[in-house]
Amino acid sequence: MSTIVAPSLFAADFLNLERDIDMLNRSEADWIHLDVMDGVFVPNLSFGFALTGLLRKVTQKPLDTHLMIVQPEKFIDEVAATGSTFMNVHYEACPHLHRVVQQIRQKGMKPAVTLNPHTPVCVLEEILPELDMVLLMSVNPGFGGQQFIESSLEKVARLKEMIVRRDLSTLIEVDGGVNLETGKKLVEAGANVLVAGSYVFNADDPLRAIQALKAL
Repeated sequence: MSTIVAPSLFAADFLNLERDIDMLNRSEADWIHLDVMDGVFVPNLSFGFALTGLLRKVTQKPLDTHLMIVQPEKFIDEVAATGSTFMNVHYEACPHLHRVVQQIRQKGMKPAVTLNPHTPVCVLEEILPELDMVLLMSVNPGFGGQQFIESSLEKVARLKEMIVRRDLSTLIEVDGGVNLETGKKLVEAGANVLVAGSYVFNADDPLRAIQALKAL
């Protein structure tokens, strides 16, 4: 399977959002990654469901919605209404994670769980068979353009071993500091999905940047 590329819309030019979405529609990107932040779980705000609900009208790519918020279970209906394929919730924000995963699947979406950099993959041992994807943050969540945390490579490899050992098909997604150099290392370690924000939208040629990530 070739590398799945999911550009993060958080890094787009919001004064020219229609232009950037058109670029993504024409690109080789597989998904569009949506970072919803509340200023509580992470120290930043992004966009809300008023915007994400409109994206389904103009996007031609599956939506991968990542909720960096407290109590994400309160907004499962809103995420489902956006037409999102994946709904990502943080392990750290869900004390009743199994119930949340079930609710996401009941709404017709694929459940994914996100881990912050300090959270070990072993916490997913019991829930892993229930997940379509695990998102590993390779920077501290909340802001784009941060430096890649190198220990994330070992974390990807450990998670991959868990998935292979149990003969699961769970995807490994990585978000934070992804570029050609780190992306290559991540794919070699076992990552399936690369989320790239600044690397894509700050590139002189975003289409070529996406194409290069796809080729890893």
